[in-house]
Amino acid sequence: MYELKVISKFAAAHQLKMVTQKCENLHGHNWKVEVFVSGKELNNSGVLMDFGEIKKHLAVIMETLDHKFLNDIAFFKNSNPSSEVIAKHIADELQGMIPDPLVSVSRVNVWESDDACASYIVD
Repeated sequence: MYELKVISKFAAAHQLKMVTQKCENLHGHNWKVEVFVSGKELNNSGVLMDFGEIKKHLAVIMETLDHKFLNDIAFFKNSNPSSEVIAKHIADELQGMIPDPLVSVSRVNVWESDDACASYIVD
C-alpha cells in the first residue's frame, strides 16, 4: 500500500453546542489539516498521484472554510462544526475530487491547536 500526505491550513470561527461552556462561546482556531491518500498500485509514471493535484483539490476545500463562521456553512447546519466533523467533511469533499478509482482518501487529521488533533479514518 502506498500513501501520500499533504498539509494545508485555514483559519475560521465556530461555536459548538453541548460541549463545554468555554467551547460554546464563539471562538476561532488556526487549523492545520493533514490529508492522506492511499492506493495499492502506482500509475504509469511510477507515482500514486501527483502531489500538485492533491494540493489543488485541497486548496479548493480550504477556500470554502478559510476565514468563515463554520456554523453558517451548509454542511455544518445540522451538526457541530467540531474538528472531528470538519475532518470527515474534508475527507468526503476530497474523495469526490479524486478521479482515479484506485486512489482513496485514507485519513484526515485536523489540528485545532499545536497539541489537539482529531482524525477521521476512512474504513
